[in-house]
Amino acid sequence: MWRSHEKNMNYPNLIDSKLPNVGTTIFSVMSKLAADHNAINLSQGFPDFDCHEELPALVDKYMQAGRNQYAPMAGVPSLREILAEKTESLYGAKYDPELEITITAGATQAIYTAITAVIREGDEVIIFEPAYDSYQPAIELNGGKTVHLQLQAPGYTIDWEKVKQAINQRTRMIIINSPHNPTGTVLSAADMLMLSEVTKGTDIVIISDEVYEHIIFDDQPHHSVARYRALAERSFIISSFGKTFHATGWKVGYCVAPANLMDEFRKVHQFLVFSVNTPVQFALAEFLSQKDHYLELGRFYQKKRDYFIDLIKSAKFELIPAAGTYFQLLSYKNLSREKDTDYALRLIKEFGIASIPVSVFYRQQEDHSVLRFCFAKKEETLEKAAAILNKI
Repeated sequence: MWRSHEKNMNYPNLIDSKLPNVGTTIFSVMSKLAADHNAINLSQGFPDFDCHEELPALVDKYMQAGRNQYAPMAGVPSLREILAEKTESLYGAKYDPELEITITAGATQAIYTAITAVIREGDEVIIFEPAYDSYQPAIELNGGKTVHLQLQAPGYTIDWEKVKQAINQRTRMIIINSPHNPTGTVLSAADMLMLSEVTKGTDIVIISDEVYEHIIFDDQPHHSVARYRALAERSFIISSFGKTFHATGWKVGYCVAPANLMDEFRKVHQFLVFSVNTPVQFALAEFLSQKDHYLELGRFYQKKRDYFIDLIKSAKFELIPAAGTYFQLLSYKNLSREKDTDYALRLIKEFGIASIPVSVFYRQQEDHSVLRFCFAKKEETLEKAAAILNKI
């Protein structure tokens, strides 16, 4: 009997890797290290509290009702219909639930699907660093070239002159993310108008990653591209129920786009996942009818942000305020000259707290001595984390 895991076996090299520089994601690495060292895990972006008790009850209700077979490829009609109502109510944009909304197996799948539907060999895609780590691999797998533009630290704003300079006849797509992971910044109305201006008269398609659309603070509005007709006409808008309803393990999201773009999106979607968890879709459709579940989300997380900030006000870390998401950046430049990857590792091993080094969100590992901490945690977890940070 042979075993595939035996050491020193000489296997033929059957695969020339399409992603030779890609390993295990930093989120998995840091979460495993946190578990190995019994550290408080503020690295990976998930809550340590459960979703609203009504949601699992609704899933059970629809399972017991026999909603356990394939959903329609585009998603359960009642869910798409209430999402159309929600989008119009919040952003003043009308989308046809039959032709312009598709339910996906999470936001990452939606992003991959949109990129696959559009990008061909040699096409260029502009992304802004620090960038969520799924963008570049998806571009490369589809033969595209990633054009990396850096947000301007410490405020992490877009330099629109550099965007103009980067656009050429090969530019096929621009990916934006607001509220932004990992920095917690949000794009303004002025940013949206500049995006509209630089894409005017081109065939550039936009992916607007808006998974944290409801987690925005200090009474700021969320400037979805759906608010801006000239942008909406060329955009895939992607969001996530996992982030909104504290159920990241359910992996259900959605994409909104004009019919001509959505038609191409669905051509890929049907052969990638075909359809998405049926009882969960029915449950979400019913749950969304209670608007406070998402309209109050910003206040809910702002209380956590403010609580965490107040707890660490005596720490030696320098705070970079989060305007959205459930991530808080802390600079350790007054504490160490180490690389952020080394410092993050030391915090786990020596102090028992896990974070994400922001340099991993850059192609060239740009290091500003900044770590990302997730505050989507119970108060007791934040208190334990703050006690550690205050001692460093």
